[in-house]
Amino acid sequence: MDSILIFERLDRLERLLTANKEVLTFDETCDYTGISRSYLYKLTASGNIPHSKPNGKMIFFEKRKLNDWLLQNGRKSHPEITDDALKFTFKNRR
Repeated sequence: MDSILIFERLDRLERLLTANKEVLTFDETCDYTGISRSYLYKLTASGNIPHSKPNGKMIFFEKRKLNDWLLQNGRKSHPEITDDALKFTFKNRR
């Protein structure tokens, strides 16, 4: 078997294992979010991303809180905006 295929399969297996975890390590968080290590360090140092440091050294992230943080400041699609406008118009008719 080609070594590239082996590494791809290992990557997929690793992602599957991470998918079932509720708490992620720093490196797992980088893989999960796609955020670079340096930027994640900046986010944790500035307190802009939810994390915990139970022993004052290692950094852990709760997947649920990460998802909430990643999805903050969502933008509505044009169909959603149109639907909201129609609902508002019909609700506030005189």
